[in-house]
Amino acid sequence: MKATRDFLKQLGFPAGDGYALRSTPKRFPDGAQYRFEIPSVEGPRCLKAVIEEAERYRLTIHRVSQGSGIMLMTDDEIKDMLKIARDRQMEVSLFVGPRATFDIGAQPLTAAGKNIGLGLRGMDQVVYAVEDIKRGCDLGLRGILVADLGLLWLVNQLRQSGQLPANLVVKISVQLSATNPIAVRILEDFGGNTFNVSSDMPLPLLASIREAVSLPLDLYVETPDNFGGFVRHFEIPEFIRLLSPVYVKLGLRNAPDIYPSGTHIDPTAIALSRERVRRARIAADLIERYYPEAVMSRPGAADLAIPEI
Repeated sequence: MKATRDFLKQLGFPAGDGYALRSTPKRFPDGAQYRFEIPSVEGPRCLKAVIEEAERYRLTIHRVSQGSGIMLMTDDEIKDMLKIARDRQMEVSLFVGPRATFDIGAQPLTAAGKNIGLGLRGMDQVVYAVEDIKRGCDLGLRGILVADLGLLWLVNQLRQSGQLPANLVVKISVQLSATNPIAVRILEDFGGNTFNVSSDMPLPLLASIREAVSLPLDLYVETPDNFGGFVRHFEIPEFIRLLSPVYVKLGLRNAPDIYPSGTHIDPTAIALSRERVRRARIAADLIERYYPEAVMSRPGAADLAIPEI
């Protein structure tokens, strides 16, 4: 076993999980340790609700992300959402369109096939996904959310060739499961700019991932029920200390799955968005109480995927 651990060290990886729980010196480019993310913000009406609640709770939200996909929003809805976020100097990350669960194949929907996640089935879906990204970028989007390894690699090639904006921020979904330092390093090497780590991992495992990579980690401190329903609020100060740069991400337990969203469930989607911001206020209070010296990014940090519209 020692020889294996020594070889991992030679490759630049930790030799084991991070049980020492050492503070990380890594930071966002602006020197901050953490930011707040509100997920499942399904369009401009939800975003307006997030902003209203953030003002009411005197809270900075750095990023909002969406799960239904670019393809299920109209051009006007996308442009409205991007204008609102630009004015607030807030990052928007929209999920890329068709995925395995949208396709006619049954396997991704079965108990045994759920490991497929939200990957892309075949080259046609890859093409559709790229077209979805190009449409979003043409409208001013600069942040996308991907869940397929092949698409992650291809987007990086498209950025390097100038066919997609060089400043396009690629956020990797928790659905593209990578639960050890080597797997996450591969995602970073393939062009991922930020990665949603699995929410059920104990601190030593998360610490070993942070040791191996530099990209920001996104972490559900409250996890939707379909990802386990964990509520880890009291660990937030340790998440920041060990995992910086980290996005403190507020899912919501005991809430319906609203994907794909639309006007038919607007009242529910908006109500959930408001409650996620309230949960973020609770998280912020915990940080102020137990780790007041932690540094949060100010709005408009240079590396945020602020829309260009």
